[in-house]
Amino acid sequence: MEKKDKRVYKIVLTGGPCGGKTTGQSRLCTFFENLGWKVFRVPETATVLLSGGIKFSDLSAEEEMALVHPHTCFLCVAKCTGHGDSSEAFKFQENLLKTMLQIENTFFALGESCSRNCLIICDRGAMDASAFISRDKWERMMGANGWNSVELRDNRYNQIIHMVTSANGAEDFYTTEDHACRSEGMELARELDAKAAGAWVGHPYFDVVDNSTDFETKICRMISSVCLKLGIDTGDRLLTNSRKLKYLVRGPLPPDSVFPPFQDFDVVHNYLQTNTPTMQARLRKRGQKGHWSYIHTIRKPKIRNQVVEVKTQLTHRDYMNMLAQRDDSHFTIFKKRRCFLVNNQYFQLDVYREPCHPRCKGLILLETYTSSEDSSVQKSLPQFLTIVKEVTGNPLYSMFNLSLREEWTTTKKFCHALQGPEEEVSNTIKTNGVKEGCVTNGI
Repeated sequence: MEKKDKRVYKIVLTGGPCGGKTTGQSRLCTFFENLGWKVFRVPETATVLLSGGIKFSDLSAEEEMALVHPHTCFLCVAKCTGHGDSSEAFKFQENLLKTMLQIENTFFALGESCSRNCLIICDRGAMDASAFISRDKWERMMGANGWNSVELRDNRYNQIIHMVTSANGAEDFYTTEDHACRSEGMELARELDAKAAGAWVGHPYFDVVDNSTDFETKICRMISSVCLKLGIDTGDRLLTNSRKLKYLVRGPLPPDSVFPPFQDFDVVHNYLQTNTPTMQARLRKRGQKGHWSYIHTIRKPKIRNQVVEVKTQLTHRDYMNMLAQRDDSHFTIFKKRRCFLVNNQYFQLDVYREPCHPRCKGLILLETYTSSEDSSVQKSLPQFLTIVKEVTGNPLYSMFNLSLREEWTTTKKFCHALQGPEEEVSNTIKTNGVKEGCVTNGI
């Protein structure tokens, strides 16, 4: 029984130069060790290779460099090998990624065999390599090795944390003194940071930790984001006021060319039967080009006024087995999910698809997480979208309620736990959920 309840949680710490990644890794390690977890830290693969005597001058005839200090990374590899344009650089990136995956697999296996809960912190991850070679070469590399983005990005790691470079928002603290290989000016640091973040757009649990607070709070926000995903109650030790926000968007959406770089996914949700009405359970299937990831979520009653969600990654076989527990009082929910970054803020745009209840036709919702002030959040919202209003906590826009087969006027299953404006909820339920302006695409 103990082994079944044990957790192995794999995260990637990535980010631009001088973003606090090294300090964050150390603090995260200490925090979880104090909770009784076993913590493994997967070393940065480029560091391992450099310690064996590799010189970038051997890889690129155009670059004549001395041996780079071991505190390097994919960013330095890309910079020093012509950003992956040469065949030598391409082969080096391929071998670097193969080495990374094998080193990670060794730590992952150790985590599975550990008797305690285990946190595995990867110093950068597989998708970091994709930021610094062309899309065509990345696709060629994946095809040659039987890889795909869903496996390397979504299924391999439980969570991605991007520590934004201090060159973006905390310029006074940006320095290259502590790293002999770090010579990036601020503009290049920002460019590398944006590329590294863009490589992970699309991961279901991608947290961008920016410089909107002081450094100590930035570290606490990073640790808190991990605890939140794991459902660990930290009391007030890491209080950062981070919260989920949801907005109703009016369609039709603008052309794809208006969006920043994005990733689109097909998403399927199914609610499961539970033993108590105060708990919700659901399955999520999420994929691209026929490759899927599977998540089981249990939503528990509030603790310290916070909703607790425990998410577990599943195999396809486990997913199919659990699907037999589907709650037939709910429709299956089909969505197109678009993930993108705007000003270091990570957004998920959900477009509801048919078949669905009429209340969901044309519905478009935008979600993000933030610890910023309300005024700052408004400024960071995508200007190319027509946002009708904020609907955070409004039960009219809860997926649980939206998926109910029965009309809201007759069902006893409508969940009021996420209460919104009382008058709006009451009026909408009285009109079977079709009150103009509430649940019909904001029109």
